[in-house]
Amino acid sequence: MDGSSQLAATYFYVYSITMTEGKRPGKNRKSNEPPNNQSPPSNKASSPSAWLTLAILGSTLLIIMYSQTMLIPAIPDIIKEFNISYSSASWILTSYLISGAVMTPIGGKLSDIYGRKKIIVVVMLVYIIGTSLGGLSIDITSLIISRAIQGIGISMLPLAFGMIRDQFPRNKLAIGVGIFSSMFAGGSVVGLVAGANIIQNLGWHFTFLLIVPFAFTLWVIIMRFIYDIRIPVNLLKTGSNIDLHQDNNINIKKMHSYDLNSVKSLDIKGALTLSVTIISFLIILSYLGTDNNNDSNGVSITRVIILLVTGSVSLLFFIIIERRSKSPLIDFNLLGNRIILSANILLLISFLSMFMVYQTIPVFVRSPDPVGLDGDAITTANIQLSFTIMSLIFAPISGFIISKLGNIKPTMVGTIIAAIGFFLLLALHSTDLLLATSLSIVATGLSLAQVGGLNIVLTLSPRHLIGISIGMTALFNLMGAALGPVIAGTYMQANRIFVTEVNEFYPSALAYDQIFFNAALLSLVSIALSYLIKKTISSSDSQLQHNNKHPNL
Repeated sequence: MDGSSQLAATYFYVYSITMTEGKRPGKNRKSNEPPNNQSPPSNKASSPSAWLTLAILGSTLLIIMYSQTMLIPAIPDIIKEFNISYSSASWILTSYLISGAVMTPIGGKLSDIYGRKKIIVVVMLVYIIGTSLGGLSIDITSLIISRAIQGIGISMLPLAFGMIRDQFPRNKLAIGVGIFSSMFAGGSVVGLVAGANIIQNLGWHFTFLLIVPFAFTLWVIIMRFIYDIRIPVNLLKTGSNIDLHQDNNINIKKMHSYDLNSVKSLDIKGALTLSVTIISFLIILSYLGTDNNNDSNGVSITRVIILLVTGSVSLLFFIIIERRSKSPLIDFNLLGNRIILSANILLLISFLSMFMVYQTIPVFVRSPDPVGLDGDAITTANIQLSFTIMSLIFAPISGFIISKLGNIKPTMVGTIIAAIGFFLLLALHSTDLLLATSLSIVATGLSLAQVGGLNIVLTLSPRHLIGISIGMTALFNLMGAALGPVIAGTYMQANRIFVTEVNEFYPSALAYDQIFFNAALLSLVSIALSYLIKKTISSSDSQLQHNNKHPNL
């Protein structure tokens, strides 16, 4: 990670968690019930410092996610100003997401080694630098580089999730996750809303420059008010049942040194091969979604083959390296857990579908009649505002619902509601009101499904692998987010018609129907995955009960 050399420290810190070892959220158990052979969770209310941490980190995430979509309304303006093609402009979003996808698991691992606060401070500083450079961009190359630097800020996501888990007691964890998750969806669409108004009144450069003072202020606040929770390495290794919210001897504001021999080296080889793998495959998908009219078919196929071979070989080396590594970036044993794997795929699909819509809606709204709604950047933002409001409302509510009902049922209901929303979007998108209504229903369903999926991963991950686990989950999310725009762009590029009124080519109605249909189809896969999770948990619980009744079998 950029800035990792600044993190070289003489001490290795490992954090404890607020909740005891995560249990399987079975059919007849709620997510806040203690698993067998463990003490009940603390009933003590969350401390004021926990809510302060949530407010600070939530605000930070809002700014990070704002950067993800703030330039989408300005893409036509950037194309005109820099005289570039649509394929070049696609990297404005792709470079940001690729950078985040590559750095997220690395950031999670570094947090397990050096401490979450240190990594958050460094990542936030890198983000501020990238944002400042973006505001000073003079051509598409400098803009893409600045966006890639900005994207490193996404790696803050698993670190912030880990700190929230550290701060909140188990029976309040879903609430904290729900509030924090609302900043993810909210920040992304706030970027569209604020970005559209800034672009229309001040120009796209100010979407970068105006956020720098706020980001710097949050950086100072993090330095001053955010604290880590730490326990001795030997207790974490033995899996001791520690509830920090019951132990008054642990002071989160006091920093203590621990076993110097526990310092682990970062898996550099794994980081490099993972980076090459992700970048290669995402470039292939991005490349397939762009217009290559200037290249012959032979050259295009050759480029794809080279990237495919490079990514495949790198992936093979990554798997070999990680299986042999004593301190891997990705623990394949975690991926071997069917519930965790299914939850991660469910999350990937939800983010893929969401970003397919993100990429499509601005183009559809700003396209002229008869292929679009003939709106402007402000119209686009107003339509997306319905998604923002519902996400900000229902993500926290989802946390409360899950804390009462457990993870499984709300997750299944969320996937069903999201599917209804996507099918309505497919059938009814001819006016601003219909489009906004469908997006509101989608946001409601995705809020339940995403908070439920995230909480399933959090509660089932072993405490000593929490950084790696959340890092992998965030990686799945970002992979879906990176795939969504590419898939949408592929359909829009492949299905264009000539609009005589403006004498230009635009995506046809068929392109939008195909995009919305694919989002709806993927939502059905999410329903199937949530059902698979339920069945797996029920089967596991039944087997456990059978073993307890017949211990000698």
